[in-house]
Amino acid sequence: MELFADINWALIAPILFIQVILLVIAVIDLIKIEKTNGPKWVWAIVILMVNIIGPILYFVIGRRNQ
Repeated sequence: MELFADINWALIAPILFIQVILLVIAVIDLIKIEKTNGPKWVWAIVILMVNIIGPILYFVIGRRNQ
């Protein structure tokens, strides 16, 4: 428990909050969108496994402009 006591939560909490919000929005968008650049299952893995950068990559590269 000493490990968690030494963490500065004032710096970590906003990053975790942004990560969760990006993850949720990206997954919802992936479910709603009809076509993506590449298979949807690959983008789902990228979004879920590559923390903050995964959802950003999905929005920049994965979404197909209609």
